[in-house]
Amino acid sequence: MKHLSILLLFIVLGFSHCTGQKYGQSWEDINYAGDTLVSHRMDIYLPEISQASYPVVVIIYGSAFFGNDMKQRAYDALGEPLLNNGFAVVTVNHRSSRDAIFPAQIQDIKAAVRFIRANGQKYQIDTSFIGITGYSSGGHLSALTGTSGSIKQMTFHAESAEIEGNVGSYTNYGSSVDAVVDWFGPIDFQSMDSCGSTMVHDAPDSPESILIGAPIQDNDDLCALTNPISYIDPEDPPFLILHGDSDPLVPHCQSEMLYKALQNAGVPSTFVLVPEAKHGPGLFEEEYFAMMCDFFLAEYKKQ
Repeated sequence: MKHLSILLLFIVLGFSHCTGQKYGQSWEDINYAGDTLVSHRMDIYLPEISQASYPVVVIIYGSAFFGNDMKQRAYDALGEPLLNNGFAVVTVNHRSSRDAIFPAQIQDIKAAVRFIRANGQKYQIDTSFIGITGYSSGGHLSALTGTSGSIKQMTFHAESAEIEGNVGSYTNYGSSVDAVVDWFGPIDFQSMDSCGSTMVHDAPDSPESILIGAPIQDNDDLCALTNPISYIDPEDPPFLILHGDSDPLVPHCQSEMLYKALQNAGVPSTFVLVPEAKHGPGLFEEEYFAMMCDFFLAEYKKQ
């Protein structure tokens, strides 16, 4: 029950932006890994306006890493504004922390990106531009996808992680993305409590501890492997980071840390701190949806 309560805190954010069918064509429950797992399914939506192909944005749901079948929630949260701005939308399931510990989650997202790149023509996707966005834990995975790029493996002292992985049939394709919008994602797990969270992330049964399979404060190297900042280099794609200054669950210091590290590396990046916004409420508004879409459109035009 405690874990369920934490999960609900992360995902009951009050956003259900889509009010009906706003897409022209869709494919649902595509298995991007070539297996039978629900956690390896994706949905693809195309805009109502008909054209030969569309740039694409992948959306990752927030679930405190506990969810493995919440792609519809991702669509409800962010799908409509992206479709209305001419982007194909792909919503992706991934293995939960109860299915498998890290790095399973980032391996799944990278497999989904490879699937899109390999099958773009089939689904009318212009793979010259693949954007990625997500909120809360989905923001973390979006940021990590952006910064890890072509990195296949990372090691810190005695701990290492296969970041790229070999999920699916398209391992010869790249998993890099062209632009990232991170909505209030956790970044440095070990610092969340010290910079203002009302939820105890340091607990041995916190979402982050469950994700790495051990208490976070006892495992610096495992936490470093999950941290998108660990992978930053000057070749990373542009970032837009949005966070509420009153977020009680993932304090805004997380996005400030990521932004500072991106700036220090020379990665084009913008950080928007929204007054009085919480963990979704006050941030999932038309103004910030437009900011996301304008950012992706500007980056697409640069391709």
